Amino acid sequence: MIQRKPARAIPIRLLETRPTAEPGALKFHAPLPLSLYLHIPWCVRKCPYCDFNSYALRDKLPEADYIAALIADLESALPLVWGRRIVSVFIGGGTPSLLSAVALDTLLAAVRARLPLVYDAEITLEANPGAALADKFAAFRDAGVNRLSLGVQSFDPTHLEALGRIHNARQARRAADLAARHFDNFNLDLMYGLPGQTVAQALADVELALTCAPSHLSCYQLTIEPDTAFAVSPPSLPDPDRCADMQNAIEARLGEAGFVHYETSAFARAGSQCRHNLNYWTFGDYLGIGAGAHGKLTLPTGTACEVRRQARWKQPKQYLDGVAAGQPLQEEFSVRAGDLPFEFMMNAMRLTEGFDAALFETRTAQPLTVVEPILRRAQNDGLLIRDAERIAPTRRGQRFLNRLLEMFLV
Repeated sequence: MIQRKPARAIPIRLLETRPTAEPGALKFHAPLPLSLYLHIPWCVRKCPYCDFNSYALRDKLPEADYIAALIADLESALPLVWGRRIVSVFIGGGTPSLLSAVALDTLLAAVRARLPLVYDAEITLEANPGAALADKFAAFRDAGVNRLSLGVQSFDPTHLEALGRIHNARQARRAADLAARHFDNFNLDLMYGLPGQTVAQALADVELALTCAPSHLSCYQLTIEPDTAFAVSPPSLPDPDRCADMQNAIEARLGEAGFVHYETSAFARAGSQCRHNLNYWTFGDYLGIGAGAHGKLTLPTGTACEVRRQARWKQPKQYLDGVAAGQPLQEEFSVRAGDLPFEFMMNAMRLTEGFDAALFETRTAQPLTVVEPILRRAQNDGLLIRDAERIAPTRRGQRFLNRLLEMFLV
């Protein structure tokens, strides 16, 4: 089974450093959609399952210094994106809701002053119930946030304790109610496959979430990731068959409730799919700003283009020092043309309805014929379906997505 991740700005793992793409190999006929990701790396406490670039806040949040660094970092990146409009902004972490409303307003004002946003740009902020205050949600909305993503994970006190969350069940419900009051478009993150969890308990979390009337739900399975506290001391998790039963039950219940299962772990009411994440899954471009932020940019090189990946300094102090020295990047490299088909499929195959066949060439600057033998083999194995216009994973392909993707590693 595919390992689940939340529907959020997911850090893309860096490939090893490789030489610049072959000159003239990539010719894109139109600019790719561009998103902006802003990373806030601090949390009140690091959750034992979390492998994102986040750090427990030991002292006072260095808010002013960090916001200034984000703005300076963005300034330095502007020459790479001149003339391109931003379709979405995602402020992730960590726990961005630790920021004051004044700091967030300063940050978003700086973004708008430096980058043209489309008129209806989606602007998402991640928040945690334990770090949410009633007056903050209203102020975040006034600052320009139009979509909230709330990390509830569970409404069950036993499971919240097992996950090391700082909020309790009452706070989770109150935060969800506040999100509904202040935002027309908001997401709730839920986890299943938790220590000791039954199918009925997983469904109970979904039922409680539905009473909060979210426009979007992320439901993903707890997995033990390397370099986490759970990896050092693993809890006892439900067996794979029970997790599969939870997954099937959740998908069926959300389908009954009118939610479209549009991505591996994402469900939305009509018109409420996360545009920022959709840009990832359709292999658009994104500029990553902040400690440990990753980016993918398609850049002109004479008469052709190259696809460049960037990674900012991971540790907050390293990042602040790097920005101060005019060197926010820890690593930067061009992706070889031959690696783009796999990278495209690694994203696009997460979409349950698949992708328009023409999108492959639009986003990789290569004809679909380069992967034609693999597509035929995957189709013969029952992992995908296709016609003249669309390519999509089958139900089996969704369940065994890692196996499907490995076929494109050539």
